Amino acid sequence: MKAYQIKDVKNFMGRLLGTDAFDSFLLAEASITTYNTFVIDGHIEKDFFTGDINDDSILPPYPFSEWKDMRSICFDLIKGKRTPVGFKLILHLKPEIIQQILTAGNASVSLSDIKAFVLNIKYDGSMLTCITATAFYTFLPDKTPDKLWDDFLTHFLSEKELSFENV
Repeated sequence: MKAYQIKDVKNFMGRLLGTDAFDSFLLAEASITTYNTFVIDGHIEKDFFTGDINDDSILPPYPFSEWKDMRSICFDLIKGKRTPVGFKLILHLKPEIIQQILTAGNASVSLSDIKAFVLNIKYDGSMLTCITATAFYTFLPDKTPDKLWDDFLTHFLSEKELSFENV
């Protein structure tokens, strides 16, 4: 687990909400506080896609909504003349990207061992922090996936020109 304090909040938010920079993520949960607190559960409701009028072949491929599909909804809740009181986004990296990271890092664990590479983004009204986490299906003494995920996110933020400092 690693924490990053974002130095340029406006730039980060512009990339997060206005570009495809974070489209390799899924939205697990969002809580956005402006004039109300809006909570989004990112779990896909499979019943919505099945039944008489829908085709089972159009079920979304992930258990959570893709960030690219939720970005505009979150943007609409955040935009305005006033700064949000705060928000928290819980994003999961798409499984195929996790697999690429594990393969590139010669990890001894497999994708079936990892539930998620998690990115928590928290804004408290003045400071924006990103915190990594790794969720496993069972206890693993090997911390290689944690290190690979932290290294990946450090590179990701740098590549997207999102300035940060380690906390």
